Amino acid sequence: MPHDPVVIGVDSSTQSTKALFADAATGRTLAVGRAPHRVTGSGGARESDPDQWWQALREAVARGLKESGAPASAVRGIAIAGQQHGLVVLDRGGRPLRPALLWNDTRSAPQAAALAGRLGGPRGWTDRTGSVPVAAVTAAKWEWLREHEPATAERCAAVRLPHDFLTERLTGIATTDPGDASGTGWYSTATGTYDHEILQLLGLERQLLPDLAATGGTRVGGLTAAAAEALGLPPGVAVAAGTGDNMSAAVGLGLGGAGLLDHPALSLGTSGTVFAATRHRPADPALSGFAATDGAYLPLACTLNCTLAVDRIAALLGLGRDDAAPGGEAVLLPYLDGERTPDLPAASGLLTGLRHATTPHQLLGAAYEGAVVTVLRALDEVLRACGLDPAAPEVAARPLRLIGGGAGGRTWVETVRRLSGRPLIVPSSTELVAVGAAALAASAVSGADPVLIARSWKAGTVRELPPSERDLATWDRVVSVLDSATTTLLGSP
Repeated sequence: MPHDPVVIGVDSSTQSTKALFADAATGRTLAVGRAPHRVTGSGGARESDPDQWWQALREAVARGLKESGAPASAVRGIAIAGQQHGLVVLDRGGRPLRPALLWNDTRSAPQAAALAGRLGGPRGWTDRTGSVPVAAVTAAKWEWLREHEPATAERCAAVRLPHDFLTERLTGIATTDPGDASGTGWYSTATGTYDHEILQLLGLERQLLPDLAATGGTRVGGLTAAAAEALGLPPGVAVAAGTGDNMSAAVGLGLGGAGLLDHPALSLGTSGTVFAATRHRPADPALSGFAATDGAYLPLACTLNCTLAVDRIAALLGLGRDDAAPGGEAVLLPYLDGERTPDLPAASGLLTGLRHATTPHQLLGAAYEGAVVTVLRALDEVLRACGLDPAAPEVAARPLRLIGGGAGGRTWVETVRRLSGRPLIVPSSTELVAVGAAALAASAVSGADPVLIARSWKAGTVRELPPSERDLATWDRVVSVLDSATTTLLGSP
């Protein structure tokens, strides 16, 4: 009996791969196959073997296919959404020359600072690329490689982002999209092309980079015979250009030119991320002024320390994730891995306001508060980049879409609600990056706009939480510590 057409949306994140099998017409999730990744490194180093991502993709697709009950012949399209910024360097045979430098590898902070001083300083960078180089940006990682492993840089025959690497394994074609490319530091959001002057500055030849597809939903090829055999799928299945994980989450939420504009979202994951799709090209040095994958823009701010950091504090205290109480007088900035926003790549955690009466539950609550205040401060900058005044009553009352693993945690949700004072919208789907990728895959099959596809799927079906009275006392206490703490106190030279 014929089966309804199926598309696969892949979320290749820092910690794992998820392959979501969806009905191409309705978006109904049939199954989600999963496989873990291994991240190595100590201190500021964070690396992964790209071949491990490929193996995880194979395992996740195999598990999803089995659980979905769909025959392989029903699969029509596939798209990859990957962790942003990672530097993958390949030899002439397409094999990795070394483990990938991941987005949260902070060893490239000195190179980022040096780059930021070039091209006329921060404003020169934002005018071209939308973003000032920080340790996460791929250009800074390439500079680190050139300085610390020059022989590897010299042997490099191809430079890829994580999602590009996997898409090329699927199709044999080197391609990327504007969204993920805009996080490299060498893509111009002003012109929609690679910036040749920046490439010269980096000593990076254009021929090492993938071609640019028009959107993340553009069909760039079909599954090669080798890739089809590895995945257990038919050859020729449509492969979309794909995009970065944040851009894909925006698609899954229906944010974009054909959907909602200037509506903020907050992703609570390993990192804390705030973004909105807008028609305004962002050029704020405090933000990542990304392109969206559909032709709009995606101003974004990212904090390094979110759920993983708070879980670590809970483990140190011997508490469960939700064994938390408001922090009282204690303030805990859980900057355990350095910090990206604010730009403190060498920062460590900071605890102050400790009293005899302070309980372990309050310390854990203070860690939540420190993480949430940090990311909500960045939200105001994102709203300004959309041309909005965060203090305007109608903007302050605009709902905040809450996604990521933390959106399923009671304490995360209540802390965001208490400190933002905003109504919250929590989508029913917990796999919005993969849902967005599935919409990109469906776009590659049908040619329809991926944001319209995602909206028709109603992937953002939600539960809505009304606003609570904003806890300004806690907000002011945390902000006061953050603003007054010296870089020495935060552990930054």
